[in-house]
Amino acid sequence: MPNDNQARPSAGSVREVGSYPIDLTGPCSHTLVIKPGVGSLSIGPSQLGKKADLHVASDAQIDWTVFDAFATPAGSPWPRFLHYTGSDPGFFDWAKKRPIEEMTWTPILSADTVVDTSQSNLYGLHIELAPSGSSLSLKLPKRSFRLSVSGDLTRFSATGDMPSSLTLAPRTGRRKNDIPFLLPDLGELHQVTSLTLQNTPLGQPISLECLNRYPNLNSLSLWGNFCDLDILAQHAKLTNLELRFMPDLGELPTLNVWPLLDRFIAYNVEEIAGKHLKQQMKKRAETRPWTDHASVSQLRKPEWWTTEFGRPFSSWPKRLAKLANEAYNVAQATLSEARTFAEAEAAISAFTARFNNLKGIETTEREDLAEAVWQLSQSDHLIGQPITEEMAQRWFDASRDY
Repeated sequence: MPNDNQARPSAGSVREVGSYPIDLTGPCSHTLVIKPGVGSLSIGPSQLGKKADLHVASDAQIDWTVFDAFATPAGSPWPRFLHYTGSDPGFFDWAKKRPIEEMTWTPILSADTVVDTSQSNLYGLHIELAPSGSSLSLKLPKRSFRLSVSGDLTRFSATGDMPSSLTLAPRTGRRKNDIPFLLPDLGELHQVTSLTLQNTPLGQPISLECLNRYPNLNSLSLWGNFCDLDILAQHAKLTNLELRFMPDLGELPTLNVWPLLDRFIAYNVEEIAGKHLKQQMKKRAETRPWTDHASVSQLRKPEWWTTEFGRPFSSWPKRLAKLANEAYNVAQATLSEARTFAEAEAAISAFTARFNNLKGIETTEREDLAEAVWQLSQSDHLIGQPITEEMAQRWFDASRDY
């Protein structure tokens, strides 16, 4: 609600950089700082630290209309991109009158929740679901919009009009030799015509058996590690196919199984299969020219994948990642000379303890370091017996304070 002593500015009247008191959760509860050239705003609980521009308790009620007053210098609604972590779905009602260009919501729900978003003006909606919690069901907007869902997909369902495109990024395991991941049943969303599936390049593969549930696909984009690629041959109606950061294309059908294909991209893919795709692409052009973009680029040798994605520090801030990789190199070199379990334990314990006094080691980073310790335990050494995962985990737990 507006401050009793001061009327709220009219819609779109504030376009200058500066600091502004706003009644986000109560009278003058927050100060909004608008910086030059910044079109995004992040709202969430204090645990997010600097990742959130405005700290709001996860269960707090938010007056989303406070942002009506703000506009970009060109006059469009500001912020353009909103990131919100919490339980208040009120932004969907707000979006009935005020369009949202991109909304990223990490719901923190105490009970299963159903939200009617059918009248909301959203151009892009991203739902990020934590590993545990209550389920979320949406009645989707009646307008054309893009939907993206990541994390624990079993907690999400949707009904209503289909999005113009659907992106799914499930939470998968870290190891490429894990049993293939099977996408859950997503009900009505199986009717979409444009689908993107995202995974890590060297993580647990996602089985493309799930595509049997998507009969209407004409556009498919794959990022990362997948298996059962031969199933793609059943989708003869594809007009667009994109393959990115895929280290294994061994089961990929030849391009001629998609007679309607107009657009094809293979980017950062394994070298051998990539060369074959280049040949197929040129041959197809001789009988039926490509009417849209077609390219195969950045062909990668096996060692490139290990260097770029083999260690679990790729998402860390550069400074921390540099320290982690340096410590990993030292531990790997020490382990290569280890002749006893005691020497191996000393190397892994030293690596683990290196992070005890570093700021920024939270749950995600701890999981990354545990994975790094497992990788180190599988590296070369002179002991003559394997270092078991349980053994490495015990050394890790004994040496860490995080």
